Amino acid sequence: MDGIQAIMTYLICLLSLNLPKFETVGGKVLEETYMKWVQYKDNCVRMMTAEPFPQVGLFCNRTFDRYACWPDAPAGSAVNISCPFYLPWYDKVSQGVVRRRCGPDGLWERDGSGRVWRDMSQCEEEKEVTSQELWFKQLMVSFRVLYTVGYSLSLLSLTMALIILLGVRKLHCTRNYIHANLFLSFILRAVSVIVKDTMLERHWGRQIMRPSDVSEMLSHQAALGCRLAQAMMQYCVLANHYWFFGEAVYLYSVLIASVFIDNNKPLPYICLGWGVPLLFVVPWVVMKLLKENKECWAFNENMSYWWIIRFPILFASLISFLIFMKILKVILSKLRASHQSGYPDYKLRLAKATLTLIPLFGIHEIIFIFATDEQTTGVLRYVKVFFTLFLTSFQGFLVAVLYCYANTEVRTELRRKLHSWRIATVTGPE
Repeated sequence: MDGIQAIMTYLICLLSLNLPKFETVGGKVLEETYMKWVQYKDNCVRMMTAEPFPQVGLFCNRTFDRYACWPDAPAGSAVNISCPFYLPWYDKVSQGVVRRRCGPDGLWERDGSGRVWRDMSQCEEEKEVTSQELWFKQLMVSFRVLYTVGYSLSLLSLTMALIILLGVRKLHCTRNYIHANLFLSFILRAVSVIVKDTMLERHWGRQIMRPSDVSEMLSHQAALGCRLAQAMMQYCVLANHYWFFGEAVYLYSVLIASVFIDNNKPLPYICLGWGVPLLFVVPWVVMKLLKENKECWAFNENMSYWWIIRFPILFASLISFLIFMKILKVILSKLRASHQSGYPDYKLRLAKATLTLIPLFGIHEIIFIFATDEQTTGVLRYVKVFFTLFLTSFQGFLVAVLYCYANTEVRTELRRKLHSWRIATVTGPE
């Protein structure tokens, strides 16, 4: 395998993980490596064109083997060339050399397989670093399996829950209408993540047979599909958070005080859940097109553009958390005032209400809300990635169970429907 092909294949192997933060860094390294390789190749071509040929004796011809630039060499000599500067790990091997031997017949020596012999052992990455990257890749692949299973399970359970809420007429009310839209936002979020992963794998995972394949991979046309998938995923994530926000506003209006949204009209909730995210995603797409139209739009060179997406998520999460605390305070005061079952019971009911509201409002987002990607390093970053992926991927499943499958109203209506169906089946048409 040619040197450049080996390097690009190695980098793309790291990119195949498809986790947003890590795939973006790899994509940037891939692009920078390829651009440096093009510069190295152009310098080599200029050198081969400008240098005069030897006038006497046998010699091996100057050449560029897509890894290093080789000058003319006298027959029977060994040639040492500095490690190419385009290598991603060049700083670690800058003192190393790559070797070739020119045979006595004026031809570059070949190995047992018939290829031109080349020793580039001094230019290879350290084995210790390679083992660390192998461990890192295995960890990231495990994370990907985790969230793929979580999103798939959530997708199946939410789809069935949505069919139940929309299919049973007696369950049609504003509360369940908001639940149904939250379920739909979870479904779209899961689908968008899976589609984004597929597009990234198609974009970065294609086989490299020649250098032009790399330039094609880095072209705007090749990245169009994964950019659309990236934009759609950002919209679905925002919509999911704003339906969390809608759930919090609705419950606050019912339990505490009427706010700016009329509980009897679903249109304001639709505008909040599906409309508000467009106010942020569209400007983000415009800024990406104008300022950072690179790769799959996953790498953020200017973090101020990323705040177009991050700020509304943080805002909605913080307001939902404040509403959550206010509702818990109201529930606590009402349970204490009732004195129906004594002190131990109301603590148990409060704990149940708390655990039920956490996934509905997305309160778990508060855990790492201030631990941004730029601030977390080392073990803390891996812990953050694990818990974020686990909670967000399985959250849809948990919400579907709590607000559909385990809901007393839903189960009662389903039993009634099943009972009616059994009676109709037994009696048959009159």
